[in-house]
Amino acid sequence: MKIPKRIASAVINSLKGGVVPRTGLPYITVGRETEIDALLHDVDIIADGGAAFRFISGKYGSGKSFLLQTIRSHVMDRNFVVVDADLSPERRLQGTKGQGLATYKELIRNMSTKTRPDGGALTLILDRWISGVQSETAAETGMSPDSPEFGKAVEKKIYEVINALSEMVHGFDFARLLTIYYHASADGNDEEKAKVVKWFRGEYVNKTEAKSELGVNIVISDDDWYEYIKLFAMFLKMAGYNGLLVLIDELVNIYKIPNSITRQYNYEKILTMYNDTLQGKAKYIGIIMGGTPQCIEDTRRGVYSYEALRSRLAEGRFGREGVRDMLAPVIHLIPLTYEEMLVLTEKLADIHAQLFDYEQKITQEDMIRFIQLEFSRIGSDSHITPREVIRDFIELLDIVFQNPQINISEFIASDSMAHVKPSVGQDDQTDEEFAEFEI
Repeated sequence: MKIPKRIASAVINSLKGGVVPRTGLPYITVGRETEIDALLHDVDIIADGGAAFRFISGKYGSGKSFLLQTIRSHVMDRNFVVVDADLSPERRLQGTKGQGLATYKELIRNMSTKTRPDGGALTLILDRWISGVQSETAAETGMSPDSPEFGKAVEKKIYEVINALSEMVHGFDFARLLTIYYHASADGNDEEKAKVVKWFRGEYVNKTEAKSELGVNIVISDDDWYEYIKLFAMFLKMAGYNGLLVLIDELVNIYKIPNSITRQYNYEKILTMYNDTLQGKAKYIGIIMGGTPQCIEDTRRGVYSYEALRSRLAEGRFGREGVRDMLAPVIHLIPLTYEEMLVLTEKLADIHAQLFDYEQKITQEDMIRFIQLEFSRIGSDSHITPREVIRDFIELLDIVFQNPQINISEFIASDSMAHVKPSVGQDDQTDEEFAEFEI
C-alpha cells in the first residue's frame, strides 16, 4: 500500500489528535461495510430524485464521524455535492440569535465536490453551471459563442432552470440571484458575482444591505435557511450534479441546551426535515445526523423527548441484539471486532513506516498482544472505543520509532503498559477470545 506523504501525515496526525482526517480515509477504512452499503443505497435513491434521512448513533469515539467522512468521500466520487457542519452552542438548527443561520453558513462554507474536496466550492459550482449551459447551448444550436444570438440562446436555457426553481418556497428570489450572477459573469463583473456569492453564503446582515447592494429585498434567516438548502439541492441537479448530501454531527449540543422550549424548537426543525424527505417534499437531498445514544434516545432531553420524533424513530418490537435493521432511520454503530482492529493496526503501522521512512519492526504478534492488552482493561467491554485504541497504538509506534533500541514485545508487556494490563480473572478469557490469532 503506497500512500503520499502529505496524506500519510494528515492521517497519522489527525488520528493521534483524536479527530477524523478529511483525506486518506480509504487507506484506513476497516469494517462498517454493512452501514456503508445501507447509506449508499440511500444515495442511489437520492440520485433518482428521492430523498433520505438517517441518524447515526454511537458513543464518543465509536466511529460516527469516521463513518460520516467515509460516506462523504464515497458520494463525492459519485458526483454529489456535500455540505457538512458540527453543531455547537453557537450553531443549532433553530435559534433566536442567529444560531440556525450560523449552521447554514458553516454548511455552505464547507460545500465540497470531488474537484474541491476541502470546501469552498460554491463559486466553482456556479461557474461550472454557467459554463455547462453555454456548452449545452452551443452543442444544441450549433452557434459560435461569438454569435450575437448565442447570448440570447444561453439566457433562454438559464430561464428554464430558473422557472423550475421559482415554483419552490423562496425559489423566485433564489432564481433572481442566479440571474444576477449569470449577467455579472457574462459582463465580466467579478464584484457583482462576489456580492451574489456573499448572499448565498448568508452573510448579509439585513434586507437593507442586500437591497442596496443587489436590489433584492430578502436575506437568508434563522427561520428559513433550510428552505434554501432544498433549493440548492434542486439547483445542483440542474447544474449537472447527482444531488446534495447534508452531514450534521454533534447532535449532543442540542441535547445540552438548558432551555426545554429551545430544545423542542430544534427537534421540531429535525421533524420538518425528516417529514420533507420521507413525504417527497424534498428532492435530490440526503440528510445524515450523528449523535450519541443518549442524545437521541433520552426521553427527557434527547430527540426522543419530542414525541412526534420518538414515535417515528423508535425501534419496533422485532429489533434485538445481533439482528439489525439497516433500513431503519437510526443506524446504531456496534464496536469493531478484534479482527477488524487488528487489520486497522496493520494499516496504521504500514502508513507510519512510510511516513517516517523506516523498516517496520512491529510484528503481527506484537499487534495482537497490544490489542489483547487494550481490550483487557477493566470496563473495556463498555467503555473502550476505536479512538482510544488508535491513539494508543500511534503513540506506541512513535515511541518505538524514536527509540529503536526498544524490544517491542517486552515493551508492550512491561510496566510502561501497566495501565492496560488485564485484571484478575480476565487473562484466560482474553487469551481464549484471541486464540484464533495465534500464529
